Amino acid sequence: MSLDLAAIRAAHERIRPHIVRTPVLTNGALDAATGGTLFFKCENLQQIGAFKARGAANAIFALTDAEAARGVATHSSGNHAAAVARAARLRGIPAYIVMPANSAKSKIRNVEREGGRITFCEPNDRARQETCDRLIATTSAMMVHPFNDYRVMAGQGTAALELLEDYPDLDLILCPVGGGGLLCGTAVAAKTLRPGIRVVATEPAGADDAARSFRAGRITPAEKVDTIADGLRTTVGPLNFPLIQQHVDEVVTVSEAGIISAMRLLWEELKTPIEPSCAVPYAAIMEGRVRVAGLRTGIILTGGNVDLDALPWAAKSAR
Repeated sequence: MSLDLAAIRAAHERIRPHIVRTPVLTNGALDAATGGTLFFKCENLQQIGAFKARGAANAIFALTDAEAARGVATHSSGNHAAAVARAARLRGIPAYIVMPANSAKSKIRNVEREGGRITFCEPNDRARQETCDRLIATTSAMMVHPFNDYRVMAGQGTAALELLEDYPDLDLILCPVGGGGLLCGTAVAAKTLRPGIRVVATEPAGADDAARSFRAGRITPAEKVDTIADGLRTTVGPLNFPLIQQHVDEVVTVSEAGIISAMRLLWEELKTPIEPSCAVPYAAIMEGRVRVAGLRTGIILTGGNVDLDALPWAAKSAR
């Protein structure tokens, strides 16, 4: 199995009854500030509040009846966890979810609301994987990886598919990158539908494994992961990296201050809640890491699940 436009189109047909075709917002003030024309694909308004609903639904509804009867398992800091729990509930099967103990409270509530059976672990990749492996050994559940899964990537690519159906003449798409599921789906869809388009990945400087890997030509984990963008703390997956090398034009990094400033500005201007990971592409514009002047640029707003009692600018003011 691999990832191509046919797989993304098939995923779109499969998940259509289970997702929202999210709106695309524009904003004159942001266009004036950047000199470009920006199109924000609002996956923060997706089911469970994030694009992850797409990939999880595709992976789970693609299972055979015999596979589905075993239930599903995953590890996630929150959005993928809720997406797997929701898709499993819709299919009538159990979902076993491993979450880091420091996951955002809003994301834990989302998983619980969807009926996911949560097991908490230490907040690192090794603990997540080992805990999930133990769950699978005892339950025989089918693994639905957050990003290192072609079915998940195909589902995530449907967001870009919709964006380019609505606005086929984009010059550039900006996408945040954590493990690479959304980035791979976005890049494959965009480059196939519009070969001349540029696809730029954006990530926090405090979790810069994708940028390091892109430069080195091999997967190179970040030396230390420290970022408010909790959805982007994971390392790029082995199935994802070759697709990134093939289809992504550039990977840029942004500062924590830039993420917070971009997050607040987008809340104010777009009148819609977004989480820190979601603000990273606009932070890249604000910090001059990506030039958008004179270009028609699509930006995937990946999610809106944030603790309202712990907004980063409010916490800063409190100190």
